[in-house]
Amino acid sequence: MNHNASANAPAATPKVGFVSLGCPKALTDSELILTQLSAEGYQTAKTFEGADLVIVNTCGFIDDAVKESLDTIGEALAGNGKVIVTGCLGARAGAGGGNLVQQMHPSVLAVTGPHATQEVMDAVHTHLPKPHDPFLDLVPGGFGEAGLKLTPKHYAYLKISEGCNHRCTFCIIPSMRGDLVSRPIGDVLKEARALFEGGVKELLVISQDTSAYGVDVKYRTGFWDGKPVKTRLHELVQALGELAAQHGAWVRLHYVYPYPSVDAVVELMAEGKVLPYLDVPFQHSHPDVLKRMKRPASGEKNLERIQRWRQACPELVVRSTFIAGFPGETEEEFQHLLDFVEEAQIDRAGCFAYSDVDGAAANALPGMLPIELRQERQARFMAVAERVSTQKLQRRVGQTMQVLIDHAPALGRKGGRGRSFADAPEIDGIVHLLPPQKASKTLKVGEFTRAQIVEARGHDLVALPI
Repeated sequence: MNHNASANAPAATPKVGFVSLGCPKALTDSELILTQLSAEGYQTAKTFEGADLVIVNTCGFIDDAVKESLDTIGEALAGNGKVIVTGCLGARAGAGGGNLVQQMHPSVLAVTGPHATQEVMDAVHTHLPKPHDPFLDLVPGGFGEAGLKLTPKHYAYLKISEGCNHRCTFCIIPSMRGDLVSRPIGDVLKEARALFEGGVKELLVISQDTSAYGVDVKYRTGFWDGKPVKTRLHELVQALGELAAQHGAWVRLHYVYPYPSVDAVVELMAEGKVLPYLDVPFQHSHPDVLKRMKRPASGEKNLERIQRWRQACPELVVRSTFIAGFPGETEEEFQHLLDFVEEAQIDRAGCFAYSDVDGAAANALPGMLPIELRQERQARFMAVAERVSTQKLQRRVGQTMQVLIDHAPALGRKGGRGRSFADAPEIDGIVHLLPPQKASKTLKVGEFTRAQIVEARGHDLVALPI
């Protein structure tokens, strides 16, 4: 192949279409695959029709996600014909024990489960031979060792582990992604540094269970910059905080289970090492419901723990997700959940009406509630959660906050959009930035600005850049 071929001869370079569905953990899998594709010289296509083949990274957690994934595969087959499927849905069994995707779409070229970069690349090589294999740091638009990212250039997700040791009865993720496997701490920090050096201003730490980082390897000692460092969340957060400080960047923690070990991480938040923000998947508050869910923490202790965290770090923002209408949930147990959200003052809360996912152990529990009751409880929950959130946002009026700018057309002369430390991208609120009063003041995506909060508007804030 002539590597000096001009850009006006795209036929010489195989093109791959890519669709990434599901959660940030699936997104990081997509980033790994795209990085490998680009490293081997493949180009990405913007349409199904313009690609030589299409990869669809699927989600298979709840019914709506399954439908979206299957529909997308169908669209890709109709628009292109050559489709490789990966992700969580690829690990789902269909009727009679066969593979669900292959049963629904028998013409797909290959199906893999999640975190299967090599298997996906093997399938690509089979159906679309690779053109060449340049060095990773020559990947256009990449972050060196951190590879390609699908997020905007100023923030990125950092996956620290794969899989989960819990067996929550409503969840099938461990059957698709396996048990906990922590990444070597040196590799995690190497990727973090590459991202910061590439201009990332917000690093979002993700996994299935961030608090359990290192449990599977008994917190063994790894090495970073020639120094020993334990494979444990506290040490990781400490090191990430030091790296972020060198680049004036944020570190945000997601999927943090409320273990006692998190207390020490909250102290690092109080010291300003990382953002005072915790995404904690509580799911419920009543001990009996948590027991039926097989959750790893009890309800009473969670309330005490949140209060202790807030004493240690008054600025702490807690976001969480909950399930309403779990099998056997009584009105009393549901009321306990509503009281918990009020008493714990959960800053940001999402809620799912229980969905009987194929393969989940909870489907066999007695007391399955009618879907109408589940949806009604979800609506009642959200009304309470939104009231708590709105009251807390109202207290920010008059404060001056640091805002990371996500959108600022024409240098922000007509204003823009950003987020405070309390707002994770895509899932929380935004800060609407008014046009600056000073003519010399400009706003630029990926930079920080100080802004005075002038109004609380629903889940969002309105602020004047200063």
